[in-house]
Parts: sequence; C-alpha cells; structure tokens
Amino acid sequence: MSINFAFFLKPWTIVHAVYMAMKTKIFLIGLLALASVAAIGQTKNTAMETTTKPVTCKLTTPELQKRKATVIADLKALVLERKELDNGFSYKFKGTDETLDKLNDFIKTERMCCNFFTFQITVEEQTALLNITGPNGAKEFLKEEVDL
Repeated sequence: MSINFAFFLKPWTIVHAVYMAMKTKIFLIGLLALASVAAIGQTKNTAMETTTKPVTCKLTTPELQKRKATVIADLKALVLERKELDNGFSYKFKGTDETLDKLNDFIKTERMCCNFFTFQITVEEQTALLNITGPNGAKEFLKEEVDL
C-alpha cells in the first residue's frame, strides 16, 4: 500500500479547496437573501395594489338590476351557508360540476365589473366554498349591492 504525500506538500491545494467551498456557500446565501427580498417586495406591491382600487361597480344601475335578477339570483338560491369574514364573506355550495360551472361564470363576469374583489374557490369532496374579499368597503358593497 502506498500513500501519496504529495497532496500534503502543497498547502495551496488545501487553501484553494476551503476557499472554493466558502465561496459557494456565500454565493448561495447571497442568492437566498436576494430571493427573499424580491418576494417581500412583490408581496408588498400586491397588497398595495389591492387596497388602492376603488370600491365601485362599473355596471350602470339597470345593468346591475338585470344581473341581480339572473346570475346572482341563481347563485343565491344555491347558497347552503354564508359566513362573515373580516373583509368579505364565505359562501358554501354543493360541490357539483354544475355549481362549479356557475361559480366560475359568476367570477368571470364579476371580476370585470368589480375588479376590487378577490375570489377564492375551495373544492372539497362534497362542497365548494367561495370566498369573496376585498379592501375596506368591499364587505359592505357585497352586503348592499350584490346581496349573495
């Protein structure tokens, strides 16, 4: 058995190996810090955009009345439960494909006229939950104007 002592005779190889290992760790730490700062900045921008949107519907009163009589009235008949949230409401529906289609259609049209709302659908085995939230005033708007 032979041992190569040439490696130990060159101290710069050890120093170089340590330097390369540290350089990689420092680079990864810096990259992680940069990604964290970017994510925090993106979250703040999204939150600011949500709160600056005015709480007004783009539909005229006759259009809104027609919408209430059709699309919203159909959904209102399907609501199993309504819970008040801090900044909106949560609605519980049966989790059928037909109901999910109606919820999707409602969201597609509602976001065009009331772009200040945030919609979230959670589908479980037998139920679907629709959360509608927004900035200050959105909950009152939901209560008075949409009346779902």
